[in-house]
Amino acid sequence: MNNPDNTISIVIHGRGGQGAKTAAMLLAEVAISLGRYAQAFPEYGPERSGAPVKAYIRISDKAIRTHQPIINPDIVIIIDDSLLDFISVTDGIKPDSTIVINTNNSEVTKKKLKLPKGFFGKIAVVNATAIALERIGANKSNTATLAATLKVMDFIKFNEFQQEAKSILIHKLGKEKTDQNMLAIKDAFEEVKVI
Repeated sequence: MNNPDNTISIVIHGRGGQGAKTAAMLLAEVAISLGRYAQAFPEYGPERSGAPVKAYIRISDKAIRTHQPIINPDIVIIIDDSLLDFISVTDGIKPDSTIVINTNNSEVTKKKLKLPKGFFGKIAVVNATAIALERIGANKSNTATLAATLKVMDFIKFNEFQQEAKSILIHKLGKEKTDQNMLAIKDAFEEVKVI
């Protein structure tokens, strides 16, 4: 990624109720607590569970002056691979962008991606849904998918993310749910694969 101001731009695709907005806000909060500048905001139509949702995140070493949706992301995170059947999640990606997908079938998923000519970036997959079901007891794969992103990108060190995310989540979720999420985060970080 060629970012002269060291800004990372991320788009998260998910469905209402899957935590795309929550994941974006968590990542921005972690970045801010580590001394970076960050912003996160969602974009969705009529709010309803299951409807497509996008969330945007910018992380930078300098103050962020724009508040526009991200058109050319460095990273695309797909929390729900069924979105590939009817949404072009790769619109505007750069040739060296990174795509992180929560999927249980990486070969089928890779075929469904509509990659632009000249794309040479990374595609990483993790079965965050299975991890979330095992560790959290619910299909809340957003934090696990974020952890997979940190494995293939180096804009925030994983141990710093773990420490900051835990202190943020414990105030929002309580100890038990935070501990479950931290196990899911660890598993996803270890299990993500670049295809």
